Amino acid sequence: MKRALNDYYEGIYSLMLTPYFDDKSVDYKTYEEYADWQVSQGVEHLFAVCGSSEMAELTLEERLKLASLTVKHKGDTTVVATANMEKDLDAQIEEVKRMSATGVDGIVFTTKGMGDREDELVEYIGKLKSNTHLPVFMYEFPGARPHLISGHTYSRLVKECGILGIKDTTSTIEGITDKLEQKGDSCVIQANMPFLFEAFKRGSRGVMATPTSCGGAFFQRFYEAFLRGDMKLAEQRYDEIILLDNAIDSGFNNSAKYLVQLQGIKGMKPINRGPNTLSPGRLQSLRSFHHWCVENGLMK
Repeated sequence: MKRALNDYYEGIYSLMLTPYFDDKSVDYKTYEEYADWQVSQGVEHLFAVCGSSEMAELTLEERLKLASLTVKHKGDTTVVATANMEKDLDAQIEEVKRMSATGVDGIVFTTKGMGDREDELVEYIGKLKSNTHLPVFMYEFPGARPHLISGHTYSRLVKECGILGIKDTTSTIEGITDKLEQKGDSCVIQANMPFLFEAFKRGSRGVMATPTSCGGAFFQRFYEAFLRGDMKLAEQRYDEIILLDNAIDSGFNNSAKYLVQLQGIKGMKPINRGPNTLSPGRLQSLRSFHHWCVENGLMK
């Protein structure tokens, strides 16, 4: 049986972190090692140039290079990347064209602060989409507020602009359900962990969430158990995801970077372009969590 196009874009999207040298310049060599490691986690997709990548802190040239390197190392996965981070529409249109030329398999558009302006948002996304031949997804990126959209707005984006999916960040079961009930032939992709299992029971079939940046295998195990109908195992895997989510919650994304380092990517330093650092206590907590995961066969 031929699969619907959106079926190919369901599943687990591992978010890509950006490694830095001590001077906060991008460490592209470590990024390539990290991309290979992410593929080895067994996920279907990689999300380059996302919030966890610190896309708002990266230049356009840095974003394009990271997307290109992700494509270079994607293996059997598909790669999507955000393509409307520039300030004005003309610059964003050029960004869409250049990001599409990197070889990514899909383009992601943020709601760009238009979450409460439905007509304006639909017109805006339509203009951007006309500049790429690639599948397009939406992202309620909290970096440009108001960012959340209603199920009705999402339904219009699907019907009028051909949107294939959305990274939902409402963090409420009501917001998630609103989109699920009006998604049409698209996929609602989860970013919220407390309601992940319930959202899957209600029809969600995708994940784009911060813990995938350092633990994609956790999600792939959950996804496979859920699709097999083994709800007891799926619930166990979900509980493991919650533990991972809690482990990295304080100090993200430095916390996730440190867990990646503990799993073998030595160049992934727990630093970002912000002012935050991890205390000795947080580092010890993450080492203890990693040790527990290794002892229980959840990490290497």
